[in-house]
Amino acid sequence: MNVVELLKAQLDLLPAAQRQVGVAILADPQWALRANVDALAQRANVSPPTIVRLCRALGLEGLREFKLQLAQQLAVGTPFLHRTVQASDDALTVAQKILRGMVASMVDLEQKLDAAVLEKAIATLARAKRLDCYGVGATSSFMATDAQARFFRIGLTTNAYSDAHMQLVSAATLTSDDAVLAISHVGRMPSLLEAVEVAREQGATIIALTQPDTPLAELAHIPITVTVPEDAVVRVSTEAYLAHMSFLEILMVGVGLRRGDAAIARMRRFHDVLIERGIDSNHPAMRLGWSQAERNALNKAGDDPDAPEPA
Repeated sequence: MNVVELLKAQLDLLPAAQRQVGVAILADPQWALRANVDALAQRANVSPPTIVRLCRALGLEGLREFKLQLAQQLAVGTPFLHRTVQASDDALTVAQKILRGMVASMVDLEQKLDAAVLEKAIATLARAKRLDCYGVGATSSFMATDAQARFFRIGLTTNAYSDAHMQLVSAATLTSDDAVLAISHVGRMPSLLEAVEVAREQGATIIALTQPDTPLAELAHIPITVTVPEDAVVRVSTEAYLAHMSFLEILMVGVGLRRGDAAIARMRRFHDVLIERGIDSNHPAMRLGWSQAERNALNKAGDDPDAPEPA
């Protein structure tokens, strides 16, 4: 449903108070998406119940459903909402359009979540003896590596492969106790599809992060599909990147909860070690090491202020 076009078409037929609300929404749909019922009522100079009456006049249950439909329109980028940045836009306008577009995409994504699919994916990952993460291309390869790091931290035996040959080698060594997390928004790369097919033949469970109706989604036992606006410049849009990363976070947290205290204790230990001994920490041993390295460099250059005077 295009609620913006519907509202424009019905505007002149609405009672005066509801029409005021419609005018306020059409004047700034981006603001309306973020406003609560009281703020919207105040701007339209009506009572809060009028907002609900307007939504029902449009065939919706209330403001929440209206916002969901509005967010979807914002996410797909109707001309009315001017989602595309214009040459005349200043820096603030560019930032607002980009950030609001991302927010709208995430809101739309939330409404399309399939709880059953997520539960199945989390359960599969939690019991897998081995998890291999496949990515292809710059963005998906990075996300596969990030997924490996996330799941490794909570106790899974996991690997990440972006090389086509190594993906085939990995797939050929999987068993029915293992799982593959294949990440590709485009979902059509032949080398990745071939590795996934081999992994399926080995009995591994395939979880895919991709768009709906791609060859990868069709091959997966558990397809987690992402629908976001296309980008005019890059193959994988920023919205797609954020969506995939969000799903990786959801899966990791879900698996961590399934694995219970052991996973949480493991994460706590990682945190403590990195705080105490990480190379980017402020640990006393690190300060001493850098101080000594600096002194050695100065001494080599003959500039150490504490060096003995020459005879």
